[in-house]
Amino acid sequence: MGKPLYIAEKPSVAAEFAKALKLNTSRKDGYVEAENGIVTWCVGHLVTMSYPEVYDERLKRWSLNTLPFIPEKFLYEVIPAVKKQFETVKGLLNRKDVDCIYVCTDSGREGEYIYRLVEQQAGVKGKQRKRVWIDSQTEEEILRGVKEAKDLSEYDNLSEAAYLRAKEDYLMGINFSRVLTLKYGRSISGYLGKDRVVISVGRVMTCVLGMIVRREREIREFVKTPFYRVLAGFDIDGFVFDGEWRVREESMYFNSPALYKENGFKEEKTAKELIACIDKAVMENGQGMLTGKKDVNIEEKNTGDKEKALIVSNENIDIKSIEKHMAVDSIEKKKESKNPPLLFNLAELQNECSRLFKISPDETLKVVQELYEKKLVTYPRTDARVLSTAVSKEIHKNIEGLRNYPVFKGYAEEILNGTGYKTIAKTKYVNDKQITDHYAIIPTGQGFSAINSLSSLSRSIYEVICRRFLSIFYPAAVYQKINLVLGIDTVKAHGEKDDKEKKHESFFASFKVLIEEGYLKVVKGCEKKEPKDGTDSKEGEDTDIKPDVNTIERLKKIKKGAKITFDKCVIKEGETSPPKRYNSGSLILAMENAGQLIEDEDLRAQIKGSGIGTSATRAEILKKLVNNGYLALNNKTQIITPTQTGEMIYDVVDLSIRPLLNPELTASWEKGLTYVAEGTITGEEYMTKLDDFVTRRVNAVRNLNNQLTLREYFDRTAVNYKKVTAQPKTQAQP
Repeated sequence: MGKPLYIAEKPSVAAEFAKALKLNTSRKDGYVEAENGIVTWCVGHLVTMSYPEVYDERLKRWSLNTLPFIPEKFLYEVIPAVKKQFETVKGLLNRKDVDCIYVCTDSGREGEYIYRLVEQQAGVKGKQRKRVWIDSQTEEEILRGVKEAKDLSEYDNLSEAAYLRAKEDYLMGINFSRVLTLKYGRSISGYLGKDRVVISVGRVMTCVLGMIVRREREIREFVKTPFYRVLAGFDIDGFVFDGEWRVREESMYFNSPALYKENGFKEEKTAKELIACIDKAVMENGQGMLTGKKDVNIEEKNTGDKEKALIVSNENIDIKSIEKHMAVDSIEKKKESKNPPLLFNLAELQNECSRLFKISPDETLKVVQELYEKKLVTYPRTDARVLSTAVSKEIHKNIEGLRNYPVFKGYAEEILNGTGYKTIAKTKYVNDKQITDHYAIIPTGQGFSAINSLSSLSRSIYEVICRRFLSIFYPAAVYQKINLVLGIDTVKAHGEKDDKEKKHESFFASFKVLIEEGYLKVVKGCEKKEPKDGTDSKEGEDTDIKPDVNTIERLKKIKKGAKITFDKCVIKEGETSPPKRYNSGSLILAMENAGQLIEDEDLRAQIKGSGIGTSATRAEILKKLVNNGYLALNNKTQIITPTQTGEMIYDVVDLSIRPLLNPELTASWEKGLTYVAEGTITGEEYMTKLDDFVTRRVNAVRNLNNQLTLREYFDRTAVNYKKVTAQPKTQAQP
């Protein structure tokens, strides 16, 4: 009777399969075996694509004459460092008593590729093969995956997409890196005073470099624009707050070119004019202490304390000594709900950990992978932020498990005592259409024996995942919000003394207080705080004043038309802010949401759901750019900036293969791979387009002669970096 063979991606996963299957195994060299099964493992990739010199020894020397390099048939080879394990796996795959192979590598495109390469190189024939597709490494999930394993052929399209992704990166990387290095490498090395520079480019890597360099140059070129807002200080029964002036249709500044957005002015003098007009209205129109005055001669002058004063009938009246008031034009009272956010996918978790713990995406991935392997969380390399319908029906098990973790025991019991978890499938947190390979990252409710072995950081990240998960079973947080508009009548003069037009100026204030905590009680410490950097006031943005509940109740009693006392009006100067630099977390999100960077609506719709890179590769891409010296990552703040070398390579690519820098190209290629995986297009169609793109671009670069032009770009970049020594001009290379 034959034996089944289970092949996992790494030894630790293989051990979990052997344990879940309750195999009474004995340890062998590179595998474990029992009477009723064998479990072996890869150690990541065992097989890789061969370098060009394997095809032809002459290709070892870089030359423009051998480009483009596009083999008719791609060659593969065993990675020397893991040859011993490959031979072990190869022998097991071809053992006569092995009648069924269970493929248990990671459930995704890359995991599929790892196994298919091994099978291809091992020459496996005539074996039944089944694919185990799981979302966590708990015993129940492993057993379910084995029981429901499908024939491996059902994943052939995914395998094809995996092969094509590798071929694409291989062809673009080798051809474009070689042609650009041969054409421009000496220009860069000569300018920097280095012996040699290799220009390393890639489909995803170079696009990310482009995002960082463009953002840095936007910041450099940004010219701050000052603007001036007018605030009035109001007092309601001792509760003091500021109201902000904004233009409305009845304002004297409606459609005025002097405006900066809707709540400020381009010049300070205009703001002063508004304040003078309001002060004048207070005196003339009975909106202050002095009433009944008509045809009063009013003019402005400065006093010693820089306050404005009014001269009325030749008597100085200090405006700040006058009790002034405005009428309530409108009051809006409403309750505002804030729902729990969607669950974490890898990109969102990496962004959150960058914000909370100032760690890189690569560090986050390592931790969450550790949590996955210790059965604490589900599969981490996912793009989905929702649960599947099937999982939602069993979600009570995850919640019940968290009762064993003291931090979350109370929350879990509170949820289980309610009914919300039973109807979670009817909410936005469950959506099968938004899931490709795996659902969102959630706690399994198991694996607590490993908790004590976790580092402080790993435990903190685990708790962040748990809090997000538990929060979706709680109601929305509810705020009481009050929007207040206060106004004062003014007049606008039209040259002639008596030719005046009635106008009305408005001040806005918004108040918000939390009245029902809802899900916020679970995520305390993880809430996003409003950024304090940047001074640009956004158009139409409310700055909520947070009074206590008692004050809110008093405010709710205010009626339209009520008179509210206000103090002096003041000018608050601000200035526009440049774009923010990416940090490691926001960059990962930008890569995931590449479609937002694309102006063309049709293309943006076409690539919706695709990004730059994948959840499994984005952190590694950023790490490679830093290791190559193209980007600098501040370990303390996680802010990312380009290096001088990185900017120079950006300029080289911009003047030679510009599409490599654009999200449109990268995201559209990624969408093409998705189409292959879905069976919408064939691998042959994809390869035809790829071959044509590489050939055309390489030949175009070979015919360029723009090295001297680059010198101007290098000079412009150099002034932004310290210790720059101007180098002699290099001759154009043939």
